[in-house]
Amino acid sequence: MVYRNGTYIAFHAEGKTDPTASDIRYYRMLKAWHENDEIEFKFVNSHEKVAAVRDTSRAETVKRSLRARLDSSKNMVLIVGSTTKNDRDFVPYEISYAVDNCKIPIIATYPGEGVIRNPKALSQLWPAALKERIENGTASVIHIPFNRKALDAAMAQFGPNNLPNGGGLGYYDDNAYRQFGLL
Repeated sequence: MVYRNGTYIAFHAEGKTDPTASDIRYYRMLKAWHENDEIEFKFVNSHEKVAAVRDTSRAETVKRSLRARLDSSKNMVLIVGSTTKNDRDFVPYEISYAVDNCKIPIIATYPGEGVIRNPKALSQLWPAALKERIENGTASVIHIPFNRKALDAAMAQFGPNNLPNGGGLGYYDDNAYRQFGLL
């Protein structure tokens, strides 16, 4: 039995190596917040719990590593940018495995969005794997803006034994948004 205390972070890298040219920049921002002693933002990064694989590794080798990381995760942060829906390999696989096998909640975070009260209005950004699982009721998802305080709260709050309210269309109320400094 694996100890599930990590947060798995998924994003669409668009096949680019430039860290500023894709959603990898948001993953790096999460890591920078975590590493900054002046900022209250701590999490166990599931990507650091399993040895990394090189980009040239075969797809099955990469998927085996992703499964090991997800198996040790209590939740998944899915960074949903404008191109995430276009990913046809690893993001759909990560979503499918997280929901279908690990039964962990997804924290869908949207760069550039403010207060989210109607997650369905963002459905045009969802990868097909997420949309399908929201529609069939198998995914537990909270939809939040890409905001340090909102992410910190969601990563600490949600896990396999504490799922977001609202099934696949969960969101925070105005009181929470006031605490995050967004209202």
